[in-house]
Parts: sequence; structure tokens; C-alpha cells
Amino acid sequence: MWKQFLSKLPRKSSKSDASSGSVSHPINDCTGPLNRNPIQRTSSGNVVPSRSTTVKRTASAIFPSSVVTSIEPLLLFKDVPNSQKQNLFISKLNLCCVVFDFSDPNKNSTEKDMKRQALLGLIDYVDAGASRFTEPMISACCKMFAVNLFRAFPPNTRSCTGGGENEEEEPIFDPAWCHLQLVYDLLLKFVESSSLDAKIGKKYVDISFIVRLLDLFDSEDPRERDCLKTVLHRIYGKFMVHRPFIRKAVSNIFYRFVFEADRHNGIAELLEVFASVISGFALPLKEEHRLFFQRVLIPLHKPKTLGVYLQQLTYCVTQFIEKEPKMACSVIKGLVRYWPVTNSQKEVMFLSELEEVLEAIDTTELKNCMVPLFQRLGFCISSSHFQVAERALFLLNNDHVISLVAQNRQAIMPLVLPALERNTRSHWNQAVINLSQNVKKMLSEMDEEIFLACKKELGKEEEKRRIAEEKREMIWEHLESSAALQPVTGNTAVLVMPTEAPPITAALT
Repeated sequence: MWKQFLSKLPRKSSKSDASSGSVSHPINDCTGPLNRNPIQRTSSGNVVPSRSTTVKRTASAIFPSSVVTSIEPLLLFKDVPNSQKQNLFISKLNLCCVVFDFSDPNKNSTEKDMKRQALLGLIDYVDAGASRFTEPMISACCKMFAVNLFRAFPPNTRSCTGGGENEEEEPIFDPAWCHLQLVYDLLLKFVESSSLDAKIGKKYVDISFIVRLLDLFDSEDPRERDCLKTVLHRIYGKFMVHRPFIRKAVSNIFYRFVFEADRHNGIAELLEVFASVISGFALPLKEEHRLFFQRVLIPLHKPKTLGVYLQQLTYCVTQFIEKEPKMACSVIKGLVRYWPVTNSQKEVMFLSELEEVLEAIDTTELKNCMVPLFQRLGFCISSSHFQVAERALFLLNNDHVISLVAQNRQAIMPLVLPALERNTRSHWNQAVINLSQNVKKMLSEMDEEIFLACKKELGKEEEKRRIAEEKREMIWEHLESSAALQPVTGNTAVLVMPTEAPPITAALT
């Protein structure tokens, strides 16, 4: 179909050949400044044709004939009449469908410069918004995006066990980024353009296109993930018909990450996109959004790489709580369920998120999860890891948390006071001891009667434990003395060790 369409395009006119000297100077260094001068002049004032003039005349020899169409793709848009600009647009897109190897910077440098100049011209044309995109233009754009962007990444050889959970690895940069960035810029301007009709565009920016775009979020290059984040957000806003599918596809990525792969490079960026999506949810929340909260966001606390995306995850959680405060109790129960018992770094992260959740909860909702929450806080307060203990004690010094404790002091004080007492008596870290004494003083001033009653009850429990321990020791002593008086003969089973046979050589001698 493409060959039939391209064969109908008008042939290049002689005027187009004459204007070829106005092509902008190609850039050898992809990261260098752009030189947009069409010609170069000598010191005597004579006009010297730029290097791109020679390059353009040999375009048909460098690129396949299927790429260079009837209009010379290296012409500038200003050098062709308006009736030919759409054909030139398609010609430039077909030229940009050629993919080069960027692992060797000296390989095909001339052709890479030609492609770069073509991409810059396309970006300027789309940015100008001179005319509406026709269906062939939209189709050619999506084809070029797919050819350049949709690719398979090499296997991930990084170790998943080295380093801490919040320790970011050294990023890997794609050597082809100097051209990929231009393709992403063009894609972003294409989606944002008012010249793009969403009704026509959705035929080409379809489900398959979106799925392959989402696969790119696993890129090792953080620059590419940052561009993808913006592009996905614009596609979500432009094509309303695809919104349910995008939400479902992103949820599936989260499911695979949590329950299967345990590794994905773009979780933080996807959560950042979803944070803006959550802020636009209408009230009351749909069942789909509640399930996403329960089955995706809360289980995302489970992976060991939580530190990489904790900030974005916490923001999404707080966005949901702002929409519907009743969800705060579900978050707290989820945190208690996935609480890391042997990972102190992750415990500190959980405590930080817990503080933000408690600042958004009211007393009524707190009563539904108060007991398991403060039981867990009690274990954290008496933790032998000083950072965990300090973070838990700082949490109890938060003004809003203090007000919640004051309103529910009869239930909360018995849960945290034993841990505070243990710290003041036997904790090895002096800072933790000082903080524990300050929290005890605060609880005493809050309600001295309840504080003394709890302390008295704590004394009774300690006495019971002391008596139980003494009884246990007496029982063991009795068992040991009884066993010492029993004969080792009779029906008593005796373990007999087998005797080793003498070596054969020794027997022969």
C-alpha cells in the first residue's frame, strides 16, 4: 500500500534542485550546539556551499530508494510550496525510518547527520502547527516512532541482591540518545499538537502502540524513562478512549513486578504518572480505583527495592487518602501486614510513610486499626537498631500523632509504655534512652492517673514473669536431679556408639 501511495506523489521539480544550497549545516557532534546557518562565507565574501549541500545530492545513493521518496527529503519546508509540504513531511519521516548503529560514533557519521537534520526540520514543522495532520501523515509518524523507539533491551545482568533497598545503581546511558531524544521530542509535540485529530490518531496510536510504549519504561537510561513519563501522560490526556486500557496495562506491569519479576526500572516513573491520574479521579471513587488501591499500591510495599520508588508510592497513597479518608485504615493495616521484621532500612521507610498517613487520618478511622498499629510501634520503640527506635520515638513526638494518642490514651498508653520502660532501663544507645525518657514524661503529663495505672500494671506483669521464670528453673533443676538418680540399665534405652574395625593391613600383620 505504501508503494502505491508513494508512486502517486508528484516528482521533484527543477526549482527544488536549485534551492538545495539552502540546507542547514549538519552537526557532527550530537551533543554540540545547533548551527542553523544555511551557507558558509569565506573571508573574501565569496559564498561557499555548505557540507550538507553535497550530502543532500548523494542522499539517493546513501539511503535505499524505498526511503528517499519523490520529493528530496533534505529540502527545507520553507523552500517548497504549501501544496508540497505534506509530501515533504512524509518524505522526511521515511528518511528517518533508517536506524543506525550508535555503538561506534565514527560509523555512518554523514548519514546520521542527515537524519538529525531531518528530525530537526520535522520538529520545527510540527511545532509551527501550520496545517492539520492528514491520515497518511499520522500513519507515517507512528511508523517512524515505532521503527526508532520500539526495540528489545539487552538482558539485565545486574545483581538484585547487592546494596541496600534505597541504594540506586549507577545509570546506564544509551549511546543512541542524541537521536532518540529528537524522536521523543517529535512524538511529544505530535501528541500535544492541536493539528492532531484524536479521532483519527487513535487508529494509529492504538492499543498495540501503547503496549510497546509501556515496555520501554524498563529502559536502563533514566533520560528515556523521563521522556516516556511525559509522553504517556500526554497520550492519557489526548486519547480518552484509551484511558481504561492504559490503567489496566500499567496495573499489569505492577502485578508482574510485585508477584513475579521483582525488578523493573520504570516503577517510579509509572507511579509518578499515576499520581497525576489519581488527582483527577471523580468522587465517589469507582470500584476499579478501589481495587487498584488495594491490590496494587499496598502490595507495592512488599518488594525489597522499595526505596527506589518510595517517594512516588507515598504520594499516590496520600492522594487516595485525600480523596477518601477512610482508606487510611487500609494503608495502616497493609503496612502492618508487610512490615519488614529483619530489614531495619525498610522499617525506617515504613515509619516515614506511616507518619504521613497518620497526619491525614482522623480519630474515628484510627480506632479501627489502633491496636495492631501501636503494638507494632511498641516493637519498633524497643528495637535494638537505634535508627528504628529513634524514628519510632520521633513519630510519637509529631503534634498530630500526640493529639491522636491523647484522644485514645486509655488504649494506646498500655501498648507503648512497656517498650519505653525497657529502653530507659537497658537500651545500649544513649540517644534512644533520652528520647524514651522524654516520651514517658509527655505521657505522664498527658494523663498522670492512667500513666501510673499502666506503670502499676506493668510492675504486676513483670512480677508474674519473674515468678514464672523461677518456677521454670525449679522444674528444670528437679528434672536434672531426677535423671541423675535413675540407673542407666534395665529398660532404659542406651545409645551405644559402634566400635571401629581395625584396618585390614593391621589384621594381616
